[in-house]
Amino acid sequence: MVDNPNHDPKKGKMEMENNTEFILKQAILLERRGKTFYTQVAGKSETPAVKEFFEMMAAEEDQHEKILSEQFKAFQDHGQFIPTTLPEDTTEMTASKILTADLKNKIAAAGFEAAAISAAMSMEERAIRIYSDQARQTDDPREKAVYQWLAGWESRHLDLLSRLDRELTESIWNDNSFWPF
Repeated sequence: MVDNPNHDPKKGKMEMENNTEFILKQAILLERRGKTFYTQVAGKSETPAVKEFFEMMAAEEDQHEKILSEQFKAFQDHGQFIPTTLPEDTTEMTASKILTADLKNKIAAAGFEAAAISAAMSMEERAIRIYSDQARQTDDPREKAVYQWLAGWESRHLDLLSRLDRELTESIWNDNSFWPF
């Protein structure tokens, strides 16, 4: 094996640490923005069911931020992720309680919330991409587990938002005779 005179083993480790720290900072910021966004939408909603839906989304983003912040601190202190118990995803169970016909009708009639759903879908897609990419790139099993868990959770958020968006769109098309057949 020929030694590369330009290769610095410490530099490789620093780049990995900096990349992991960068990803964690980016992820924390993404979750914080999501929480703020969902909180703002909930605060502007006058419908209790709509408010509850967006408050649930904000609470989950807050939970994600706390988990990522804990891992960030551990990574800074010890250079690795710590074992953590990741909470069960109750999005689907909660969604079935929240996504009632009343909620869909209220959102269909309220353009702001419908637009917020579209914007939220973009945020969730970005989060999924970041978490999935990092899960594929890391060799650390703890880090991989955290990012896979987050990607899965955000995928369920996206699925929930997509279903709601699809149902609202179909409702609007139905109400306005936009069906092409």
